[in-house]
Amino acid sequence: MAFSRRRLLQTSAFAALAPVLGAAPVFSQSTSSDKEWRHGLSLFGDVKYPAGFARFDYVNPEAPKGGVVRQIAIGTFDNFNIAVSGVKGNIAGAVGLIYETLTTASLDEVSTEYGLLAESVSHPADFSSVTYRLRAQAKWHDGKPVTPEDVIFSLEAFKKHHPQYSAYYRHVTKAEKQGERDVKFTFDAPGNRELPQIVGQLLVLPKHWWEGTNAAGVKRDISTTTQEPPLGSAAYKIKEFVAGRSIVVERVKDYWGRDLNVNVGRNNFDELRYEYFRDGTVALEAFKGDQVDWRTENSAKNWATAYDFPAVAEKRVMLEEFDNRSSGIMQGFAMNIRRDKFKDPRVRRALNYAFDFEEMNKQIFFGQYFRISSYFYGTKLASSGLPEGKELEILETVRADVPPEVFTKPYTNPVGGNAESVRENLREALKLLKEAGYEVRERRLVNAKTGAPFELELLGEDPSFERVMLFFKPSLERLGINVSVRTIDPTQYENRLRSWDFDIVVSSWPESLSPGNEQREYWGSQAADMTGSKNVVGIKNPAIDKLIDRVVFTRDRDDLVAATKALDRVLLWNHFVVPQWSYPKVRTARWDRFSRPSKMPEYGQSGFPAIWWFDAERAAKIGKRS
Repeated sequence: MAFSRRRLLQTSAFAALAPVLGAAPVFSQSTSSDKEWRHGLSLFGDVKYPAGFARFDYVNPEAPKGGVVRQIAIGTFDNFNIAVSGVKGNIAGAVGLIYETLTTASLDEVSTEYGLLAESVSHPADFSSVTYRLRAQAKWHDGKPVTPEDVIFSLEAFKKHHPQYSAYYRHVTKAEKQGERDVKFTFDAPGNRELPQIVGQLLVLPKHWWEGTNAAGVKRDISTTTQEPPLGSAAYKIKEFVAGRSIVVERVKDYWGRDLNVNVGRNNFDELRYEYFRDGTVALEAFKGDQVDWRTENSAKNWATAYDFPAVAEKRVMLEEFDNRSSGIMQGFAMNIRRDKFKDPRVRRALNYAFDFEEMNKQIFFGQYFRISSYFYGTKLASSGLPEGKELEILETVRADVPPEVFTKPYTNPVGGNAESVRENLREALKLLKEAGYEVRERRLVNAKTGAPFELELLGEDPSFERVMLFFKPSLERLGINVSVRTIDPTQYENRLRSWDFDIVVSSWPESLSPGNEQREYWGSQAADMTGSKNVVGIKNPAIDKLIDRVVFTRDRDDLVAATKALDRVLLWNHFVVPQWSYPKVRTARWDRFSRPSKMPEYGQSGFPAIWWFDAERAAKIGKRS
């Protein structure tokens, strides 16, 4: 699935289950009265598909409907209310499949979307507002129409109860009904070219259902968690579930949008089943035992060693990698700079010198990974070399407030991999720590003024990641740091994260091909104290805020690239994280019961299960499920 900005947010909200800014949005025209209405919008240029297009090029319009696919989810769930998923409970990831947005992304274009719940869109030239017109045939699963009131209710619910979406939609100051099917969104200022498309990514919830009562006559509450399956409007609805263990969604046979051009060749499975596992090792064994059909493999060790069982040799299980062309990422050991011991960037840089990625990659990851060296790693937005041209001009506006190295040194990570390099890196780390006010006494690193020992906790929720933390621990201890490694259950972990009760955690920030407003939620000062935000580090930096605004309000693609690279450099040279690693492909394993289109979308990665289908002939050849 391509990483639209909607997907980036949902990746966080639905972590249990495995658009973007540039040139001015260009919309293709449809019929017009007093406004210019468009059927699709893009931030990079003309849309590929004209009004009235039959289908996307990358789907199979003849794909058969039917069959069941069983997938893996990690963790647990106790909540179906997506509006509070950022702060309360553990959301059931599959609940996102029952809802729809005003628009939906094309997987063979960058940052282009077409009408789903909405049939058309209009906005003024200054981008101060946008109006969406709902499709007359759009209906909830109970047969009631999707209305402007539903859209307004949804925006207000997310802004009030969900920190991430609140930050994402904070520039929308008002939503109001205009006419029978139109909703107008007014923005806090003109010029933000991304906002019309951001509004199109709003998940629409049923107002009448949430304001009604349940089977017991109890009034529902959008501000609390619930295990009552909610009403949706999409191609799937919740069929059954066992709290914390499994959830099944089934295809809606009379789905209102089944014949829409954006849905042709999609939503082909009758049922999508998600089995929850607390432990990745158990999940892998379940896959080997044919208890689940599809697995996305995130472990290099598993990819290298765990797929030598008979079904692979017999070609009943297929291993395949898909290129990731749709996103970049920063992943790293994130330091909580709300705590005094991490406020000095020299301390943070010293911890990077203690991390021997090269040896870890060799010992643990079979040499498969690449060290991340950018907050936009894997995209053309990653900075390199020294700043020049437009990028340098942008950085000059914040020169007084950023590290001087931004202008004088290309950013690089320390390189280890052999004893001599490791010793040199640790010497450099101790030098930085001494400059920051620490010294070693009796083999312990202490504050030179107070004598207080330097202690830190590496906190995680995934037992399989302990080996990474334990590999890092001895290097930190060689600096005299007292290190503890602690893995806790997902609920405890989430609560500690929300209350900023941690020293160092592993965190990741997926990036689309065209960053924008979500950067405020990642690195902006306002998000630093917002419970549940992705500003895990706690960054409050006026220069970074200014650069984020420059990214958001760029006028063309060249300006966006320059502004993003400038932001990247400043983030890197503040040493907020110890960068980890990435891999440019998505590793997948599947029992050979499925088929896919002959032409896969460029930005869709595996596209599973959205554009795949159950292949009865293949399934018969490999035998019945266990």
